Amino acid sequence: MPDYIQTSGPAPTADESPSTDHRVYGPSSTPSHPLATAPVSPPPFSVDGFVKEFLHELNTNQGVALSRSSINDQYLALASTVKNYLMARWLETGRKTRESQAKTVGYLSAEYLLGRQLGNALLATDLGDIAQRGLELCGLDLATLRAQEVEPGLGNGGLGRLAACFIDSLATMNVPCIGYGIRYEYGIFRQTFVDGRQVEQPDTWLALGSPWEFPHPEASVTVHFGGHTEKYTDAAGTARTRWVPEWNVLGVPYNYMVPGYLNGRVNTLRLWSAQATQAFDLQIFNSGDYADAVRAQTFAENISKVLYPEDSTPQGKELRLQQQYFFVACSLRDFIDNELEEGFDLHRLPERIHFQLNDTHPVIAVPELMRILVDDHGFDWDEAWEVTQQCFAYTCHTLLPEALEIWSTELLGRLLPRHLEIIYQINDEFLARVREAFPGDELRARRMSIIAEYPSRGVRMAYLATVAGTKVNGVAELHSQLLRDKVLPDFSELYPDKFTNVTNGVTPRRFVRMANPKLSELITDTIGSGWVTDLERLRELEPYADDPDFRERFRAAKAWNKTRLTDLLAQRDGIELPDGHLLDVMVKRLHEYKRQSLKLLHIVSLYEQVHSGAIAASDLTPRTVVFGAKAAPGYKMAKDTIHLINKVAAIVNDDPVLEGRLKVAFPANYNVTLAEKLIPAADLSEQISLAGMEASGTGNMKFALNGALTIGTDDGANVEIRELVGDKHFFLFGMSEPEVAQLGAQGYHPGTYYESNPRLKAALDLIWSGHFSDGDRYLFDSVVTNLVHNDRFMVLADFDSYLATQAKVEEKYADVDSWTRSAVLNVARSGFFSSDRSMRDYLKRIWHTQPVI
Repeated sequence: MPDYIQTSGPAPTADESPSTDHRVYGPSSTPSHPLATAPVSPPPFSVDGFVKEFLHELNTNQGVALSRSSINDQYLALASTVKNYLMARWLETGRKTRESQAKTVGYLSAEYLLGRQLGNALLATDLGDIAQRGLELCGLDLATLRAQEVEPGLGNGGLGRLAACFIDSLATMNVPCIGYGIRYEYGIFRQTFVDGRQVEQPDTWLALGSPWEFPHPEASVTVHFGGHTEKYTDAAGTARTRWVPEWNVLGVPYNYMVPGYLNGRVNTLRLWSAQATQAFDLQIFNSGDYADAVRAQTFAENISKVLYPEDSTPQGKELRLQQQYFFVACSLRDFIDNELEEGFDLHRLPERIHFQLNDTHPVIAVPELMRILVDDHGFDWDEAWEVTQQCFAYTCHTLLPEALEIWSTELLGRLLPRHLEIIYQINDEFLARVREAFPGDELRARRMSIIAEYPSRGVRMAYLATVAGTKVNGVAELHSQLLRDKVLPDFSELYPDKFTNVTNGVTPRRFVRMANPKLSELITDTIGSGWVTDLERLRELEPYADDPDFRERFRAAKAWNKTRLTDLLAQRDGIELPDGHLLDVMVKRLHEYKRQSLKLLHIVSLYEQVHSGAIAASDLTPRTVVFGAKAAPGYKMAKDTIHLINKVAAIVNDDPVLEGRLKVAFPANYNVTLAEKLIPAADLSEQISLAGMEASGTGNMKFALNGALTIGTDDGANVEIRELVGDKHFFLFGMSEPEVAQLGAQGYHPGTYYESNPRLKAALDLIWSGHFSDGDRYLFDSVVTNLVHNDRFMVLADFDSYLATQAKVEEKYADVDSWTRSAVLNVARSGFFSSDRSMRDYLKRIWHTQPVI
């Protein structure tokens, strides 16, 4: 096999190799938009054709022969080969969408936690076997090249991963969708540990190249900031307002292709990168002031530099607002200017787009659309508001008041003066309606005002989204109920038909079919392959829970996953996982309400019980607890908790008495790539947030679908998981949400639990004594003192119930067949939690758009 290809001579035929012509945008005339193209079809790939295309990419794009290429060269060439195959489908998808004038979903999200793209693209196109055989002919290994990919950390946790699942499902369901977001140069930080403490390192995901994106600078959008507004009268004699901005930046679109599963559709994820409009001043440079010559470029690029800049400073708050406005301004302008046909009547805009606001981050899009319609297109206020109200819907992802963004009117007025004026007018008209509906109830009007007056004047973005949107949805049945009853009760009374529920879901392609090949093979062998796009078909597995041979194969798949994880953690982190242990996993963002501290107290209590002689080490069920979590850089309590977990792990893991019985692992930098190996290996899923605090969760769904049993409170989607899989196959503990509310109302005193529960007191006192901190009694004082004297999320109140339920876990785990049966039924009964079902709910209840085939 030669390591280069000929660049002259006859072109290969279609059955030998794909033509490189499919990478141009269309006919010889210059397209009006990058997606404009004539119909194209991807040519078939043979193994020989794949090899020729791969070598072509290696030779021409990477500029190396195979024999001289690095692993990164090979990976980039492979990625480009697959991307080129997708390109024709992407162009054809765009053509069909425009010709059909189909209504599109515009998904506005500040986060997209995509994971690695190569494996997903190979799965979606069914090119995996061809790629593997072709690379073998070149003396290469597909798994090695897949491992070279660096996943883009463009999200923080569940919110960003949910967005990625949703756009995957819409492509698979043939629904037109453009995901809009930010191309952060540095995404969520890379987590390292130094002496057990979290240290944040830049996430340099672009360092070795990003073959899955392609920029279109010719489609850049200018975004304005600052300045002032002024009144004027237009030619028709109508009083108008114009925005006179002070400065601007360019938004450069980078497109990612989002392939549907085996259906030929390829949707678009469009991420925006900020650049200066005038990046370089030659005169200043020639004067010798080199730093000042590029100052504008540096200032502009800060906007898309980092995911969620630390906002404890005024500068950080301003940068976050700049980010939010930047990406929605780019996105709205892009759709109006580039996705609609020339001369389109914007009064009909709701027929062509529904923008979904993924949490409050994109809500500034509401006044931006009003500004575009009124100021740029001459709409009168009422007709612009009617159009705007039909174009947006809002998903709320939290029940924590501090997570509902409020932007200072001072900052908004300084950065976006026209938008603040529009928000004031929206609020004035809204409050007039409130006063009309509830005459004499001025207190209600003040509660519902979009403008908060205390403790300082600010814009309540969740209220603005609720007033402007066609629908407001929570993300689990319990969450949606609490959203109506406790977070936005006045609004649900005024707009009862606006509120609905769409329970979250996860894509079965990535999180079962790709992440768990052995289980997927077993499922397909048993019920056929249709489950990958119709996850409710997993119900057909239920009878097999009582089949000994099936249970044995199911256990073999779990064992394979554990071996794979063991090998990965040994190589990646130097962590040795023991054989034969219950694998007890808690992976999620580190936040007090998620209660990693409760899991930690369980570990400390087991350790203390053995060393106090209360129980023998031999009585412990062999258990390995795996944590995965990042704390926000400015969140001290979360970072102290990580430090304590790592210090406890060091003592427990080095204890000869506990050898073979208890181990704690905390691999750094938990991400999608690690999740795809860790979740399929887990036996027990820890979903232990305080009831009424978790909106939904999606990790809980991934674990259940991969055959882990859940220990959890009745919170978020845990409620629906328990109802579907059955009480016998779910470990429920803790207070219910009404009980939590009642305890809070009557006065919660955590010190009472500390004093009255000897086992709890012993665990906390052991930490307080300095046992896990080299004798330093004050190192973790913040964590223990907070639990004993504050404990906002009632860890101590649920401790006893949690330990009692963990004893039930151990009892059930000792019965191998009973545990396996429950695990099988968790898989069989969790098909509801597909993101495909979530998308069907959104389409039916909110978006009202149709597939385009």
